[in-house]
Amino acid sequence: MRSADEMLDEIEIILDDLRELAQESVILVEGRRDRDALDILNINGDVVQVQDAGGIFGVAENLAILGKTAIILTDWDRKGGQLARLLRNALRSCDVPYDDNIRLRMAKLSKKEIKDVESIPAFISLLNERRRMNL
Repeated sequence: MRSADEMLDEIEIILDDLRELAQESVILVEGRRDRDALDILNINGDVVQVQDAGGIFGVAENLAILGKTAIILTDWDRKGGQLARLLRNALRSCDVPYDDNIRLRMAKLSKKEIKDVESIPAFISLLNERRRMNL
């Protein structure tokens, strides 16, 4: 099992990669709390709540029209996985380049502890507390 320090380092690398990708791409999330979590984590950029943006194909078509690329950042529970698959299919059908690597890396790192984007800030706080307790 990884230490709190190792997990915090890995999360920061993932978030730095997301910040960099977000400069050029639209981040696709499930809902408002996911968007709020990204704000807390200082992830700036264009964030679209898929549920509120005209549906999956509406989002894909809009991104295609705008010539934008996408970052799929749905939750890593069953529902989020299904939504990610639908998004991949819709984006592919509209020839919209996408990245779902950030989601996969975050899920792999944290799936034993959290299952959604909105929990990332609290997870980081928990890891910081664990690190303090081990000092």
